[in-house]
Amino acid sequence: MSEAIPNRFAALAPLHVQQLKAYDPGFEPSEVQRELNLAQIIELGSNENSYGPCPAVQDFLRSPTEFAKRDPQFGWHAYRYPDAGGRLLKRALAAQLALKPENITLGNGTHELLTLIAETFCNPNDEIVHAQYGFAVYSLAAKGAGAIPKAVSVDAQFRLDPAALLAAVSSRCKLVYLANPNNPTGSYWTHAQLEAVLAALPAHVIFVLDEAYAEYALAADFPRSLELLQSYPNLVVARTFSKAYGLAGLRVGYVLSHPDFASMLERTRLSFNVNAIALRAATLAVGDQAHIRLIAINNARERERLADSLTALGLGVTPSQGNFLLVDFQRETASIAKALLQQGVVVRPMLPYGLPQHLRFTVGQEWENAGLLTALANVLG
Repeated sequence: MSEAIPNRFAALAPLHVQQLKAYDPGFEPSEVQRELNLAQIIELGSNENSYGPCPAVQDFLRSPTEFAKRDPQFGWHAYRYPDAGGRLLKRALAAQLALKPENITLGNGTHELLTLIAETFCNPNDEIVHAQYGFAVYSLAAKGAGAIPKAVSVDAQFRLDPAALLAAVSSRCKLVYLANPNNPTGSYWTHAQLEAVLAALPAHVIFVLDEAYAEYALAADFPRSLELLQSYPNLVVARTFSKAYGLAGLRVGYVLSHPDFASMLERTRLSFNVNAIALRAATLAVGDQAHIRLIAINNARERERLADSLTALGLGVTPSQGNFLLVDFQRETASIAKALLQQGVVVRPMLPYGLPQHLRFTVGQEWENAGLLTALANVLG
């Protein structure tokens, strides 16, 4: 009955909002488990870190109230607002990254920050350049701000030519979004490629480098992006606690930039956009970089092992520096994803990215990857 009722509010929204499609977050594992009555779910669809956060964060999350009694800096009560400035977390990040707190903007995950940047700096009909098969949020952020997304084609190996990106930057371009490593392909630019583009980029263009998966990248030529911040004030680096730090459920992201850029974001950022529990957990997580290095090493080992096993099944595997693999089945994959789901394995279909013959697999722990391979062998016969 409700489907027959027209959405009378659509006409009240601006045209560019009417034309938006909501971001697709993929399957909700708990709902899948309930609907299919499964004893266990292997969640390999959202690029989470199934190893979890560091021990200090796990201890804190067991009882924030008890933790508050031991730590006077964390005077947490549910009826009190969190620190709107996120001062403790900013100081911890600044010390870790050799920056200053005024270089940092905090957000409710990088999704919020990537969108906020477009809303803050773009006028209607400005252009936002991004890579073909880049993170879906880039196009959504552009359209939500009334700007025009402009995708730059990649090669057969899903690599983006820096010269092609520069050629796409016109006088109307306000922002460039580049994920490095890129989601969902796993490809990356080297330090030399990034610096060459920054040196050639017009001064009016803001270059947003999305490093959500940077902690996983162990390639020797992977960009040292923070070294470039001082030389290139139009460079903005976005990072998150949702991936290697294992805090996806708490939603904390941050942007590193020139202080003047950060001060503009502060004008449009929502007040208290990061909650008190998330702020403290992220601060503790920053203090255990050994845990992050261990996660990266474990991920690289399992990524190589999983890639080899998938190749042995006759599947095409794109090289990746992230915690995921893009896999080519040379056939439609909707039925394969559905069959895996029936066996309790959640993966990410790539049809929304224009890759109907591909699936994206998160690299999990050894037992999770083994479960995926067993289910996949059953599905492929």
